[in-house]
Amino acid sequence: MKLSKISTCLAALLAFTFALVATVAIAGDNKYQQKMDIVDTAVSAGSFNTLVEAVKAADLVETLKSDGPFTVFAPTDDAFAKIPAEDLQALLADKDALSKILTYHVVPGKVTAAEIKNMMSAKTVEGSSITIDHSYGVKVDNAKVVKADIMTSNGIIHVIDTVIIPQG
Repeated sequence: MKLSKISTCLAALLAFTFALVATVAIAGDNKYQQKMDIVDTAVSAGSFNTLVEAVKAADLVETLKSDGPFTVFAPTDDAFAKIPAEDLQALLADKDALSKILTYHVVPGKVTAAEIKNMMSAKTVEGSSITIDHSYGVKVDNAKVVKADIMTSNGIIHVIDTVIIPQG
């Protein structure tokens, strides 16, 4: 009788362990994982706090959480730190100027690093085109792409080391 109960408990424990292992294996597989959108990916990265603050100040959160797809050239907190603090605060307070600069960092569609290698420029959501330079790595305008192809549910993020500003 005791042996039967022990066998039943062991069988249940073994079944639970197999189920747990299978769940972890499936969850770890990207094709089964739900990717986060551009905004949630930026928030979770922890190195785009100023960008996220700016996106909120410009009322662009819902746009960047929509289906897109979008390609975002995302400046890090260190990139924003290159802007004098007083100028950055003034920019964050000017919704129109901020929106213009932020949408200059966004290209419609999903543009991978492999596709960027064949481009000399790309039209942004703001309306102007960014210049793409391949001579020493990849640069968009004066910003170096430091990490490429961060896939999200609604686009791609390429990390840049400088905030880019549209001309005019």
